[in-house]
Amino acid sequence: MRKELYEMLCEQLSKLYVTPDGSYGVVEEGATVPEGWWRAIRHVDLWNHNVEFLEQEDQWERPAVFVEFHPIEWRTLVIGKEYRTEGRVSLHVVTDWQGSSAAGSAFKDESLRVFDLLDAIHGVLACQRGRTFCEFDLSGSSTNHNHEEIVENVETYRFVGIRRL
Repeated sequence: MRKELYEMLCEQLSKLYVTPDGSYGVVEEGATVPEGWWRAIRHVDLWNHNVEFLEQEDQWERPAVFVEFHPIEWRTLVIGKEYRTEGRVSLHVVTDWQGSSAAGSAFKDESLRVFDLLDAIHGVLACQRGRTFCEFDLSGSSTNHNHEEIVENVETYRFVGIRRL
């Protein structure tokens, strides 16, 4: 289930592009990317407290998304054969800090664009389903400004997981 979820996240996030006017668009797999569009998410990986060790990490392009799987408690449906869970996965969306978002700041609009990115991410992920999961949907959000040059937004999604042996 975790592998399928991770692969779905990578696939869906790879469809998200920034258009020349700065809005977000989706390019389906196999389709031609329109001229002037560029990938909205530059790096996807598993979460390993990446933002806490910026100087020690291999450098990764931003915006980046790191996938954190929360602990899973399985409920047995058929002993030794079938299990279900109501799980959670958090996406750590890491962007460069664009400057002050205070009223009157010259950087306000650019600084607040990160929230448009989060909405675009939700647009490609909401209600996804696969062979081993369903009901994938947003359940929580938090913003962490506790870093010097980056902003980390954590978007948490709930899903129903299925494990059959």
